[in-house]
Amino acid sequence: MHAMQYEITLPADYDMTTIRHRVATRGALLDDFPGLGLKAYGIRERGVDGSPVNQYAPFYLWAAPDGMNRFLWGPGFRGIRDDFGRPAVQHWTRLGFARGPASASAPRAAVRRTWRLAADADPAEAVDGALGELTRLGGTAGVHCTALAVDPRHWELVSFTVWEHAAPDTPERPGVAEARYEVLHLCRPELDALPEGRQW
Repeated sequence: MHAMQYEITLPADYDMTTIRHRVATRGALLDDFPGLGLKAYGIRERGVDGSPVNQYAPFYLWAAPDGMNRFLWGPGFRGIRDDFGRPAVQHWTRLGFARGPASASAPRAAVRRTWRLAADADPAEAVDGALGELTRLGGTAGVHCTALAVDPRHWELVSFTVWEHAAPDTPERPGVAEARYEVLHLCRPELDALPEGRQW
């Protein structure tokens, strides 16, 4: 199972209603896409919630790699490429997933946190600690769902949490990069089939 995201950074004066219209008119096209656990149509607006940029940055959880491949080599991603150019696609192997108390709601916000493991860190210990945080966060009021994944090439961990409402502020942590998104739409064709807990 895989997590995936691409970030399309737009000009500082870009009219973000263009992206809102795009999602309003096209977002539901993936509502029944085979192999897709969820797609959160996330945006960042310059000057809003601490964002320095305008950005369209959807996040995906794939139930199986073949679903991700069908999307990347099919008409869905071709539309992104044709309209914005071909973005780099980040993807991570999923380590854990939890549904939150607000999993039946229509979410409005999301937070992505990324951090690299220290060169001398034991990866198993670091992942165990992060999975403990995933479990705690998954039980927090207002959480729709949360996932933890890893890029073992760079030993980078990523957590992505979807919120029913605006995400609460959290203390800054050294080495942890945080991005906060408004979620315009959530596709969830196979969300209920995603296994919870650690993925090994």
